[in-house]
Amino acid sequence: MTRDDLFNINAGIVRDLVSAVADNCPGAFIHIISNPVNSTVPIAAEVLKQKGVYDPKKLFGVTTLDVVRANTFVAQRKNLKLIDVDVPVVGGHAGITILPLLSKTKPSASFTGEEIEELTVRIQNAGTEVVEAKAGAGSATLSMAYAAARFVESSLRALDGDGDVYECSFVQSDLTELPFFASRVKLGRKGVEALIPSDLQGLTEYEQKALEALKPELKASIEKGIAFAQKQTVAA
Repeated sequence: MTRDDLFNINAGIVRDLVSAVADNCPGAFIHIISNPVNSTVPIAAEVLKQKGVYDPKKLFGVTTLDVVRANTFVAQRKNLKLIDVDVPVVGGHAGITILPLLSKTKPSASFTGEEIEELTVRIQNAGTEVVEAKAGAGSATLSMAYAAARFVESSLRALDGDGDVYECSFVQSDLTELPFFASRVKLGRKGVEALIPSDLQGLTEYEQKALEALKPELKASIEKGIAFAQKQTVAA
């Protein structure tokens, strides 16, 4: 199933569910995990705007699975304890729009050019790797569920007043010229408390080129979602 197939199936589902949320619990944190997230989050935003209840701090695209994969692959490659590894993943949530910032890995680790290329491509294509391993009989369901649970738990901690909650998420952003962008954010009781611009500072040449390369595809996906929602105006 292609991303276009997913869009055709999930765009309307997300529109209708978010419309119901807007009518019944407009102040809720909304976590969008239905692919293509690069388009479904903009759809959700447009629906909430049409309903007059859009709060960009409370709308999240769940990209946690990219972080989980990046952490796992780096821990395996560098023989580190997985619980200690944190790799920020920015951009979007599909193909080349997924950009693991290996230079920002904690604990600090060094990578050869070959390792950077291999790890980046594997993180970007990990979903396809799972589908192929299952011979087309399924996709990454368990790991996706884990990623969703992790992000929900982080949100609950933030709502409970924990002042040290950070996750990567695809949100409305001013870190680049794009209206939505995945990056590390600080979560608080009111949602996104702060974006973390430092992750995009001091990038390696490889990361900077990859960042510029992903922007056209991400921009097109965002615009596709916005166009869909604007054609499918919901009743306020």
